[in-house]
Order: sequence, then structure tokens, then C-alpha cells
Amino acid sequence: MPILIGAALALVVSAYAAWIDFDRDRAFYPTVVMVVASYYVLFSVMGGSARTTIVETSIMGIFVVAASLGFRRNLWVAVAGLAGHGLLDAFHDSLVYNPGVPPWWPPFCGAYDLMAAAILALILLRDPARSKPRMKTSPMP
Repeated sequence: MPILIGAALALVVSAYAAWIDFDRDRAFYPTVVMVVASYYVLFSVMGGSARTTIVETSIMGIFVVAASLGFRRNLWVAVAGLAGHGLLDAFHDSLVYNPGVPPWWPPFCGAYDLMAAAILALILLRDPARSKPRMKTSPMP
């Protein structure tokens, strides 16, 4: 059930973002990458483990870098960040002991991440020009 809810929620959020034009801004999906990565840090704080918080913050840093590169250079990096976080969800328990993570979270978050990655990939395949930032024009002196 968490997998179905995660995938459905990603569809609904992405559809709403497209409908209201949130996703027209390059920052939307890279921001999603950073937000989904931040939840494990929150869970580590809730679990009361300073060591786990340091580990989770370090892992989050990797996704913040991916989100930043995706925003600045190419949104395909954000696709990779979302998909990579979805894969991390599948193996998170075997990599990091985090007592604050609810048991339903990894499948829910993994499904959300992978669905959001697939949606962004479809958007970029349909409109390849969206993957790269627009050239900034400066006024002539």
C-alpha cells in the first residue's frame, strides 16, 4: 500500500504542479530532490541519534549537490537525483541504522521518488530544450 500511495501522490503533485505552472520554473524538481533527501535527517533527529544525523546529513549533501547541478546545468541530473534517492530508499535500512524512520517510509518514498523521476524524464523527452537553462542575455551598452 505505501508503494501505491507514494506513486499516486507523485502523480498528483506533478499534475498539480504542471496545471498551476509550478514546474515551469527550473527550480521545482531540484527542490523536490532536496526535500525528499531531507526527511531522513528529520527522522534521525526524531530518533535521537546525533551520529545518525551526521551520516544522514552527509548523504543529503550528495543529493543537494545533484539538485544544484541539475538546476544550474541540466535537469537530467535532477532526474538522476530523484531516481538515485528512490534506489537509496530500497537499501537505506542496510546502509544506515536510523531508529526514527517509520517502517512504511522507504517503500512510500522510493515509489514517490521513482515516479517523480519518470515524470520529469518524460517532460524532458517531450521538450528537450527544458533540460538546460536558458541563455542569459545582457543588454548592449
